[in-house]
Amino acid sequence: MPGVIRTRVGYAGGSKDNPTYYSLGDHTETVQIDYDPNRITYEELLNIFWDSHNAARPPISVQYKSAIFYHNEEQKRLALESKSRREAEQDITILTEIIPYTEFYIAEDYHQKYYLTNVPDLLKELTSIYPDSDDFVNSTAVARVNGYVDRNGSIENLKREIDSYGLSPAAKQRLLAMAALEYN
Repeated sequence: MPGVIRTRVGYAGGSKDNPTYYSLGDHTETVQIDYDPNRITYEELLNIFWDSHNAARPPISVQYKSAIFYHNEEQKRLALESKSRREAEQDITILTEIIPYTEFYIAEDYHQKYYLTNVPDLLKELTSIYPDSDDFVNSTAVARVNGYVDRNGSIENLKREIDSYGLSPAAKQRLLAMAALEYN
């Protein structure tokens, strides 16, 4: 998705220090998104968030609740406005919590880039390019490939930027073929 620099899976919103998947405390699983506001706006990210899940479904636990963690008053205002607008448009009560950001704890490596883990050949190639787990998780190219594997983004954008990912010709063909199947 143009403008998204990187994504990381982790935990936020709770009081426990250094949570893990098996010792989560009162944290919620979440995704942290670094983005370029000159290429994608916070409002656009909010629209993607609302379109990506059923925000009216009651959470099964604190771990899996729907939440937006805002970093400043402007983000809070925009999140509340977008929530109200969606409720009015869809005639529903949205259960998403809008919470001040305090701290984000990155999840264990095996939680990162989930969709990519289902395509072993692409995963293997990208881990050879980014053998350090922090570099892998923080890579824009890896975030993009993970997104395309999950059918996010357009084939046009993929074709425009695929050469910047550092993939071999075979891996490029594989990703383009997967995208072509989805978008046709």
